[in-house]
Amino acid sequence: MSTPYSRITGTGSYLPPRRVTNDDLARELAGRGIETSDQWIVERTGIRARHFAEPDVTSSELALHASRHALEAAGRSASDVDLIIVATSTPDMVFPSSASILQHKLGVAGCPAFDVQAVCSGFIYALTVADAMIRTGTARCALVVGAEVFSRILDFGDRTTCVLFGDGAGAVVLEASDTPGILASDIHADGSHVGILCTPGHVSGGQVTGTPLLHMDGQAVFKLAVRVLEDAARTVLKKAGKTDADIDWLIPHQANIRIMQGTARKLKLPMDKLVVTVHEHGNTSAASIPLALDAAVRDGQVKKGDTVMLEGVGGGFTWGAVLLNM
Repeated sequence: MSTPYSRITGTGSYLPPRRVTNDDLARELAGRGIETSDQWIVERTGIRARHFAEPDVTSSELALHASRHALEAAGRSASDVDLIIVATSTPDMVFPSSASILQHKLGVAGCPAFDVQAVCSGFIYALTVADAMIRTGTARCALVVGAEVFSRILDFGDRTTCVLFGDGAGAVVLEASDTPGILASDIHADGSHVGILCTPGHVSGGQVTGTPLLHMDGQAVFKLAVRVLEDAARTVLKKAGKTDADIDWLIPHQANIRIMQGTARKLKLPMDKLVVTVHEHGNTSAASIPLALDAAVRDGQVKKGDTVMLEGVGGGFTWGAVLLNM
């Protein structure tokens, strides 16, 4: 029996109902003595709004809605799924995994379910793992999800970070196929950069020690991100025997419009081939790529047969890219 390929057969996403504009956030921060504005945020990031989950809504709950939409798009039911991977940095609890909790919420049991933690690169990592498991015959129908409630770990006294992030979830159904879907992937990490983007608190003795809030050196992240994203993109193109001209759509991690546009320029891609949702979603970490992919599919931008480059970079420091045919 020949080794199968893996192909995305359905996409889905979900945003919590509460939409917070820059003006909304500026008013809230003003009450804390922090000054910002819509203009300040848009000029530096391209972000105009983001969505925040209610306090009792968890990552697995957001993942559940996105998963149902993806399964519906694929024409599958939860009982067809034989692998669940959730990429998240904001799990429901220390353990068990949010994937296990999602599995129960979907009303199924028995298949492997686990989380992947690579922060904003998490979905790229999860998709790479699912692809490998399908290619080796370990699974045939995988549910791959990115889900985050980053609003829980934001320092609303730091305007350089709290304006960047939002909550949401995106999902894909990845199935075994006789024709190529995922053409190549490339993932990396360099722990020497751990300090430039981290949430260093941890649970010990019934208390949180260290800070449980996000810390980021924005300039250091920016410089590293543009370089490694180009490297990863070039690597997957080489692995797949493709060139820049073969890319129909670039869907990068939606962190900052300047990073996204810089990567597109390095790949010699016109800006109309860049899928952008950061203006409405903010940075949703592991959820951002599948959220943007689903938006592009449902808007009719990304169509069956298109060649799509996905790429992400995040704390760790982690980064990676996936080249695929829809």
